[in-house]
Amino acid sequence: MARVREVGTLWIGGRLSWMEQLCLKSFVDAGQKITLFSYEDIPNVPDGVIRRDGREILDTDNFLKYEKKDSFALFADLFRLHMIRACPGMIWVDTDVYCHRPMDYDSDYVMGFELPGEQRVNNAVLGLPADSAILADMLEFMSDPFAIPPFLKPALRADYAAAAKAGTPVHVSQQPWGVWGPMMITHFVHNHDLASKVQPLEAFYPITFPERTRFLRRAERVNARLTTATTALHLWASNKRELGLRFGGIPAKGSWLAEALARHGLRPEAAPITGRGRHVFDAALVDSMDLPEVARFADLGGNAQSLALAAVAKWDCDVTLIDLNHKGAWPGKRSEWVAPYLAVLADNGIDERRVTIVSRPEDLRPQDLIANLNGFGDVNKVKHLQPILERCIHADSRMVLDIRKGSGSYPFLNDFGTLCTLSSRDDGGVEITRALFTPKPPAELVTDPGWAEIARDLAGTDGFYTDNGSHSFLYIPRGRTLVVTFDNLDIAMNKREERRPWGFGFIEKQGWSMLGVMAGGWTWYRDPWVSAEFDRLAETGFFAQFERVVFYGASMGGYAACAFSAAHPGADVVALSPQSTLDRTLVPWETRYHTAWDRDYSGKYGDAAEASKSARRVSILFDPYEPLDAGHVARFTGDNVAKLRAPLLGHRLGSSLHQMGILNPIILGALDGTLTESAFYQRLRARRDFARYQRELFKRAVAGGHDKLARQLGEWVLERGDNRYIRVEMQRL
Repeated sequence: MARVREVGTLWIGGRLSWMEQLCLKSFVDAGQKITLFSYEDIPNVPDGVIRRDGREILDTDNFLKYEKKDSFALFADLFRLHMIRACPGMIWVDTDVYCHRPMDYDSDYVMGFELPGEQRVNNAVLGLPADSAILADMLEFMSDPFAIPPFLKPALRADYAAAAKAGTPVHVSQQPWGVWGPMMITHFVHNHDLASKVQPLEAFYPITFPERTRFLRRAERVNARLTTATTALHLWASNKRELGLRFGGIPAKGSWLAEALARHGLRPEAAPITGRGRHVFDAALVDSMDLPEVARFADLGGNAQSLALAAVAKWDCDVTLIDLNHKGAWPGKRSEWVAPYLAVLADNGIDERRVTIVSRPEDLRPQDLIANLNGFGDVNKVKHLQPILERCIHADSRMVLDIRKGSGSYPFLNDFGTLCTLSSRDDGGVEITRALFTPKPPAELVTDPGWAEIARDLAGTDGFYTDNGSHSFLYIPRGRTLVVTFDNLDIAMNKREERRPWGFGFIEKQGWSMLGVMAGGWTWYRDPWVSAEFDRLAETGFFAQFERVVFYGASMGGYAACAFSAAHPGADVVALSPQSTLDRTLVPWETRYHTAWDRDYSGKYGDAAEASKSARRVSILFDPYEPLDAGHVARFTGDNVAKLRAPLLGHRLGSSLHQMGILNPIILGALDGTLTESAFYQRLRARRDFARYQRELFKRAVAGGHDKLARQLGEWVLERGDNRYIRVEMQRL
């Protein structure tokens, strides 16, 4: 019986890109155990991968690097040999090695030739007997980082010998690439007469390094090279640079990489290739934004498709395409870039109802994140940004743009905000800077001064309005039920034409009283003044005058609804995708919302999972397949908690429910206390006709290897209407 082996690998450097995720998941999905060693937490490791501390193998903080390439490959070369010695029988694989089929080699010698001619051996896949002479010899050679490799060219060895004699020996980090890798492995394999133990080219390297870009092209160009001897594929990490420079970090439709991602149910825009040094690829720009949430992403000019996909993946936002031509004029008909852009969005499963095309200045609306790549300030005159800055920028907006030296962009934009350099590149001798634009904060209070006037008018003589410059409370009396809502002032003032708190008209129609709590930014309401106001209202009997009090909010507001319900024990709570806290000691796995990590989450209103235990009922609506959201919901353990699962509808659950046409009846039932679990799930059956749900369900069937089930689902969907994503993917099955 074949011996199925365990494989091991190492990652240093924070989050994984989709390429590492793909390779790790390929082993898991093939049923081959894979262990990932690391020296720090990695937030996005695929399920099923075994995690171990790298210090079990090498207890060190000295991570050797090839200084010229800023690469940890040198340390990985050392680590892999120590891993093989410490874990007998384990096969090393680089994190860019894909599992074509499980490795079931009986011999402990597992290695392959990487080029025709059966001479050069690569170490991306490497297995050796733990007690072998070759392993001992290589470890002894690597014990001296100043050793002169016997396999280098004579002239270079002579130079190194002269340097050593002069008292300045050449450290391994300054020696040629591969000196502890393929060069060393090849030398010792032949020195120990082990060439017969080496697997043929097609085992691991059917696509050689010179041909590596085949993975970026049509899948057939790779598949034609695979044979029955192929067990793994070295995808060559250097392809990441090509992907970033040519494709924005996301593989082209129909390429081998794109099809492999689809097979394993991975979305590349959710874990973009970031680049290094001077190159930061488009899709990775989402990680440069200090925005906890983005509801609207806009592409000005159509040059940021991969960034749009990454933004949707990270924030589940809507997309606006601003069709302003290079001369700053609004074209009479759609520009040529719009149709293919829409096709890319549709091919990646983005519902057309979430895409807005703006071709008139009066249709411009505030946006949270704007991409202006290779556009105004670079190849086009920066002055044409004027209407965008006036109509699309709000206090929490960000714009990423390219600035050509000498364009006059800096003095122009400095009047509106500040610029931070993200990266730079040379374009024919002219420096191009990729920068992040942040608007200037208003000179007045953090809260919009216009809001105070609106709020006082809404409160009338019987209500009240209070604020401290960064948060405010608006009370509107109507009936014996009070709904306490939590909202972001910037959203209310800049993204809603009526300039009202969330749910204002909805609550008004029911004849309910309303207490709207506004935050002047992404504060998570962690302001002592807010807590003091809730204490004051409770102590003065404000809440006690109502027959029923309901606290409502979504995401940040959902956290607040749960947390501040403690001001009135016995209240009801309705929360969509809430956080429980952002206290890093309690939720170290929470990787979002960096802007609020340093706030104080202590006190009776700090931990929403604990504070909400005094409520009568806490109804939490969430997507259990959003791991961070599910992690927060799991912390709500009180007997009063009803967890209403809405699978595959995302973090912005309210948006999905609204698109399905069931948000209002669900929220009404939750607020008036009539929503039962059975009624909720009955309403949720509408998701069967919802494009996002269909797409996610289809992806999971494919990723799980259930092609027959995926076909049945696809046929069912397409018989009832069109779903472009599923229609395209059905052709591949």
